[in-house]
Parts: sequence; C-alpha cells; structure tokens
Amino acid sequence: MANGERAIPFSAREENREEQFKQVWVEELDDVFADVARYYDRANHVASLGLWNWFRNRFIASIDVQSGQKVLDVCAGTNAIGIALLDKQPGLQVHAMDRSKAMQAVGQKSARKRGMHIDSTIGDVHVLPFPDNHFDVITLQYASRHLRIMDVCQEIRRVLKPGGHFYHCDMLRPANKFVEQSYYAYLRFCLNFTALVFRSSSSAHGCKEYFISALRMFYSADEFSDLLRDVEFEDISSRTLLSGMIGYHKAMKPRDA
Repeated sequence: MANGERAIPFSAREENREEQFKQVWVEELDDVFADVARYYDRANHVASLGLWNWFRNRFIASIDVQSGQKVLDVCAGTNAIGIALLDKQPGLQVHAMDRSKAMQAVGQKSARKRGMHIDSTIGDVHVLPFPDNHFDVITLQYASRHLRIMDVCQEIRRVLKPGGHFYHCDMLRPANKFVEQSYYAYLRFCLNFTALVFRSSSSAHGCKEYFISALRMFYSADEFSDLLRDVEFEDISSRTLLSGMIGYHKAMKPRDA
C-alpha cells in the first residue's frame, strides 16, 4: 500500500470496506457458512498443507488464562479455540458467539463429544449482548476480514474488564508486494481446489473472488496494531508467520478505563 494510503484514517478505510462488501456480508455469507460448516475444519487442514493445527497451537500458546476466568470467543465458528482453551485450562468459563447457527451446531457437537460446556449465542458480533467490563479474555480469529472490524474492536474493548486482554489471529495482507501477490495466487488455487474436493454449494463458489478481494483490502500486521491503538487498547504486541500472511495480536484494555 502506498504511503499516501497509509495516512487515510481507519474510519474512512472501514467505510470503504463496508461499501465494497456490504452485500456479501449481509446477504451471502450466512449461506456460505451454512454450507462450509460441515467441512470447515477439514478444508482448512487441506488449504494450509497440514499446518492448521500448528497455526492454532501457536495462537493458543500466546493466550494467558487462569482458572475461573470468563472468556468470550467472538466469531467462534466450530469452537476450535474454545475447546483448545478448555484443554489448556479446564476451569475457564467459555462463551462462544457467532452469526452462523450451522457453524455453532458443529462446534457445540464437538464440545459435547469432549465432555466440555461452552455457552453459545447466535447473533451479530457488531453489537455484543453483554454488559460492560464483563470478560477477562476475548479472542477473535479468522473472521475479521468479514466484519466492520473497527466497530467490533470497540465492542470488544467495552465488554472487556479493565486490564483484560484481547487476542486476535487472522490472515493478513502481507506488507511485501511480491509475497502478497504470491499469497493471492495460492489462495485462489486453494479455494478452487477445496470447493471441488468438498463439493461446495453455489453460494460458496460464488464468493471465491470475494475472499481474495476482502484480504486485499484488509490490513497488514503493523496496520492492525495501529487500528487497535486507535480504539484505545494498549500494550499491543504482534507476531507474524509466513512473511506476514498470518498474524497474532495481543492488546490490553487500560486498567483505568
């Protein structure tokens, strides 16, 4: 991204993202995830060349949790993160929220198979139905590109307790242009391949180019750190994998907030 574009306020960039993708976000993604829920985790393993568990485990290792803490997993999908956190610390109170009933149905089934309890709320994560200062830890992974992410981060900050931590993981836009273009080419191949292997619905087929475009208009790791500062998080740290293709962020709500 050119230096001049970097100076554009995040609020304006978010408005641009919403203008470009609102129709997909509002009218199409529910059907896509209703279809992919049945094979979502397997498709991620295939697309990542078997590295999916490694990505997840690196993220889980970065999350500090203690018994008795309240954890909210935003855009929880199939509950992979909530389950992994309960494996790490069985004494947690984990609440999952996602817009997709189909994804959460798969996630709740997975949790029950392991004898775990995860509370579940289906709804729009742009307005979290929880009181202020409620959770000790909040996680969000592999969904930010489909959200008005600045609004969601503000909501996450609101429901976090002062001193609580937000952990974010997602595919990001690599800062290096050569890596970025190679990344998109590989993702385009993966989307076509997994759609064929798992017999995706017409809805999922129709959104393949959207997934590339959404990533192209998203943020690099450094930019996402700056966005978190804009919504008044502090002690922000980040790590990237694969030349910035995957990024992990940790941020704290100020203790005096």
